[in-house]
Amino acid sequence: MNLTADIVQNRETSIHSSCSFPPAAGFLLPPASTLPMSSSDHRGRDVSFSVPFVHRLRFTDDILGVDQSVLADLLQPSGESPARVQFWVDEQLGEAMPQLRARLRQFVAAHTDRITMPGNVQTVPGGEQVKNDIHIVERMLKCIHAADLDRRSYVVVIGGGAVLDAVGFAAALAHRGIRLVRLPTTTLAQADSGIGVKNAVNLFEQKNWVGTFAVPWGVINDAALLQTLPDREFRCGFSEAVKVMLLKDAEAFDRLCTNAPAIREREWSAAEPIIRRSAELHLEHITAGGDPFEAQEARPLDFGHWSAHRLEVMTHFDLRHGEAVAIGVAIDTMYSALVHGLPMADAERTLKCLADLGLPLDHPALEDSGALFAGLEQFRQHLGGRLTLTMVPQVGQKLDVHNVDRPAMLEAIERVRAWQGAPLER
Repeated sequence: MNLTADIVQNRETSIHSSCSFPPAAGFLLPPASTLPMSSSDHRGRDVSFSVPFVHRLRFTDDILGVDQSVLADLLQPSGESPARVQFWVDEQLGEAMPQLRARLRQFVAAHTDRITMPGNVQTVPGGEQVKNDIHIVERMLKCIHAADLDRRSYVVVIGGGAVLDAVGFAAALAHRGIRLVRLPTTTLAQADSGIGVKNAVNLFEQKNWVGTFAVPWGVINDAALLQTLPDREFRCGFSEAVKVMLLKDAEAFDRLCTNAPAIREREWSAAEPIIRRSAELHLEHITAGGDPFEAQEARPLDFGHWSAHRLEVMTHFDLRHGEAVAIGVAIDTMYSALVHGLPMADAERTLKCLADLGLPLDHPALEDSGALFAGLEQFRQHLGGRLTLTMVPQVGQKLDVHNVDRPAMLEAIERVRAWQGAPLER
């Protein structure tokens, strides 16, 4: 990418340059002794304030069929004029559901009193490809500009987590924020990322290096949009459910472990309550956890992610995000048992749950421990301040730690890789 090359080429110069700038030509500062001063000038003011947000989460069976009023109700008209709405669709979904564009146009035609759609339904590449090329974001911005969208217009994005991330990033940039409605089409996005307040793309071979925090106008988890999801992608979403329930809801974690084999076989009666509970737990953390924009040290919803994000890059995204998270959660759960008091039986139960869901616990990339541990520093930089990882001292509770015992972490990795369903030596 040209942007990356330009930045990397100038990196050494930039980090050694001075950040002080002389006054502009023709403007000279008076001597310090002649500047007027007040005894209170140096005190300043610290004013705390809050900004009200509304997070709208909906659950539907067929959003473009019998439940289409749910989407229509979210698209509030702008004054006396219909709301301008631009639809963005994941290319992979469009190929799997060739009727989707026509159904979107039918939806708009049925609600012309409320909405108007300037231009065509837009499409973007699915999967991590859309996040690995920052120039795709530029194209999105051009399309938003050409459609003459404003802050009371809507971008409706229909796709997997990567597409939600990238389109959401463009929507957050345009006019400093256009109303975003997400329709997640993977179990991973419905259970986790689609609920969040983060948008990002990848840069410098790092996950989510450039992005924004922006609360979506609305999120609709629709069952019909999961019907064409491949089995591998269907299973991936439940690693995030394991993560959040392990941290926050011991009873839900028990149900997930019990129903894991049925979920693997896509029994909707088993899968739907888990997706819904995972979404609700993520929503509760964002809206009531006190740190929606991750300004504090801890980032509990990224349990297991320091290695997961690194594994994705190390495998050139051969590992799906949900698969990398499964491995990362397994490693940090085992580490919690070795170092932070989690009963080993609970660690083994977690590994069995992940395996029963059809998720991997091993990958050859784990053999390169040096490259893997570089993820710790990247994780620290991404959060800022000192390294803070969340661990699990017991199911349903969390513990924030600032140091990693590397020999113990290496042992945790080896124990996870060696686990075959049999109890491990305590």
